[in-house]
Amino acid sequence: MDYKMFRTINQLAGRYSAIDMLMILISKKVRYVFMFVLIFMWFRNYSQKKVTIYAVTSSAFTLFINTLIKCFYFKPRPFIKRRVGILIPSKMDSSFLSKHTLLTFAVSTSIFLHERVIGSVMWGLALLTGFSKIWVGHHYPSDIIRSAFIGSVTSITIDKTARFFNSFIRL
Repeated sequence: MDYKMFRTINQLAGRYSAIDMLMILISKKVRYVFMFVLIFMWFRNYSQKKVTIYAVTSSAFTLFINTLIKCFYFKPRPFIKRRVGILIPSKMDSSFLSKHTLLTFAVSTSIFLHERVIGSVMWGLALLTGFSKIWVGHHYPSDIIRSAFIGSVTSITIDKTARFFNSFIRL
């Protein structure tokens, strides 16, 4: 079923050059939008500075989780096992987890928990990032869904932990 969903999305790659270019742009460059938003939030006010710290901490933890998982589990990328449409070159490492999706969901969830409007836009960009990774042929849908889940849960856990310690310190 995972491969069928992958093929349904990936078979559209190469048919529409404008969408292909958009998916490549999102897949390769959207991380800079996330960095820009975090830098912008850092310089706005104290509460948004805290959100930036939570987002960066969540990103660090998701990268740590990603490193741990990749040490013990390898899942071949779709283009390694099958003939699929691949729009841009990719590393030959494990398909599970998608690092870009992990990071974009970690950051967008951290922002969403404190700033609903900006967070919603960032969540939309994170969804597009995951979708683009399937479109360009780098990841299976299950890799994207699991990466989104892990990135989001990590951010929620970091936020809850920080709130607990902040309330504990105030006592």
